[in-house]
Amino acid sequence: MARDFSTVGVVGLGTMGAGIVEVFARNGIDVVAVEISEPALERGRATLAGSTDRAVAKGKLAAADRDALHERVHFAVGLDALHSVDLVIEAVPEHLDLKQRIFAELDRVCRPETILATNTSSLSVTEISVATSRPNQVIGIHFFNPAPVMKLVEVVRTVVTSPEVVADVEALCARLGKVDVTINDRAGFIANALLFGYLNHAVGMFEAHYATREDIDAAMKLGCGLPMGPLALMDLIGLDTAYEILDTMYRRGGRDRRHAPVPLLKQMVTAGLLGRKSGRGFYTYERPGSPVVVPDEATPLATEAVVADGARAITKVGVVGSGTMATGIIEVFAKAGYEVVSVTRGMEKSAKVCEAVKTSLNKGVVRGKLAEADRDAALGRISWSATLDHLADVDLVVEAVVEELSVKKALFASLDEICKPGVVLATTTSSLPVIDVAMATHRPADVVGLHFFNPAPVMPLVEVVRTIRTSPEATATARAVCATLGKTGVVCGDRSGFIVNALLFPYLNDAVKMLEASYSTADDIDHAMKLGCGYPMGPFELLDVVGLDVSLAIQRELYLELREPGFAPAPLLEHLVTAGYLGRKTRRGFRDHSHR
Repeated sequence: MARDFSTVGVVGLGTMGAGIVEVFARNGIDVVAVEISEPALERGRATLAGSTDRAVAKGKLAAADRDALHERVHFAVGLDALHSVDLVIEAVPEHLDLKQRIFAELDRVCRPETILATNTSSLSVTEISVATSRPNQVIGIHFFNPAPVMKLVEVVRTVVTSPEVVADVEALCARLGKVDVTINDRAGFIANALLFGYLNHAVGMFEAHYATREDIDAAMKLGCGLPMGPLALMDLIGLDTAYEILDTMYRRGGRDRRHAPVPLLKQMVTAGLLGRKSGRGFYTYERPGSPVVVPDEATPLATEAVVADGARAITKVGVVGSGTMATGIIEVFAKAGYEVVSVTRGMEKSAKVCEAVKTSLNKGVVRGKLAEADRDAALGRISWSATLDHLADVDLVVEAVVEELSVKKALFASLDEICKPGVVLATTTSSLPVIDVAMATHRPADVVGLHFFNPAPVMPLVEVVRTIRTSPEATATARAVCATLGKTGVVCGDRSGFIVNALLFPYLNDAVKMLEASYSTADDIDHAMKLGCGYPMGPFELLDVVGLDVSLAIQRELYLELREPGFAPAPLLEHLVTAGYLGRKTRRGFRDHSHR
């Protein structure tokens, strides 16, 4: 039988601590909430009151339940108030010496059978536990912020944590309505180990002026469906907290260079630019603590103002290719009012593309998203061809043929001969260097990357890739076209993976390495990222959808270009691809999909 926890103690009543108090009190458990001083105690009391009042205002908590919740909480200054609780959770700042001092004192104050828990997100639970004479009763219980809302709890056992303590805490998590994943004591646990490498990489991208903060954040929200962009998330977490977590993970986690905090991060922390809590981080906020972003000197001009400067007029667009991407791009341009010339290899392929576009537009009509007249008008704007010569009078060409450099280069050499001067030539490549394609022409200044995401009619993001030879006019034209299509165009340099894949795939590769090391299961890792970070899909779900062969090819490209040891493809990923386990398309990847 699992132990019954009737009273718990919480040490530290900042945002996390006050949230943890609320979680226990909401679930009928008496709480002793402890701080170091009266002013700190009052701040904690105000945080709890503010959170529960908001829940009542939103209709998520009855006023009577709120009052009962508050009656279950006893506020006190000093650890001596915890002498008779069944469990203590510490939620003080992430400093090992501070946590060790508190645990030594808790060891003295609390009853011998009391479980002592830390909410640390990055420090070693083992190192905290040895400050006590009962390391077998010390465990990590890592809640996610905001604790009353987030479903995930990471239960972190050390090599000496007793199995009974682990079982009792798992049962408690179930009672609190949380989903727990139980793991060993390793730097960053699951969520932070996967999250912070990605966040640090995004800061490095910004530091290198590879893309603007707005474009990096928009790319990850719109391209991956994440709830927040990485730089906005850093501001929310707090740059000082993020620095501490990265620094700890770097020192504890095998000195992986990708966890070494980007120099800009240390500079910003030293300058007091800590994110939302200080009113300024990567973005500027209305006031300290406010979530409202206000314009500052780095805020870009509206797209209209930028594209008016040098953008060329585009009325007629050529799309070359017959695959899913080409079909989607034809539909997007035709619906936006452009004349479209679709060019494929042979009229048989043209007929198939035509049928696919019609089917997609008809679905839009059936779902009520498109009027029949608009469907007919869109179809009327498309002409079908099997020869590149019909692109002689277009203003923009979008290439969406197979991802092979030799094929694309041959195509661009032909387009160079056929198209009139001033035409913008765009490639939809997601992994090849755009400059290699551009140099197959005599007009590299007119060549850009326009990386649409699949399915093109649905996905709101386009990565606009400029090479070192792309002219400002060609970039402005590409951005103007994206705006006309109702898409968000994010501008970046011609580097492997651009923004989205360069940030996404190393994170997926890290998840595979975590599974490979038997640190956790695919299910628990997916749970951690969905429930702890709000990701729409876990990494293994996503890998199976994308295709393991596609993922491996992208990861290899990133590794070859950047030569970052941490980007080397996980051997497990290579083995699965070799075995023909490619994900959903072969009914077997990280999971078996044959019965679904």
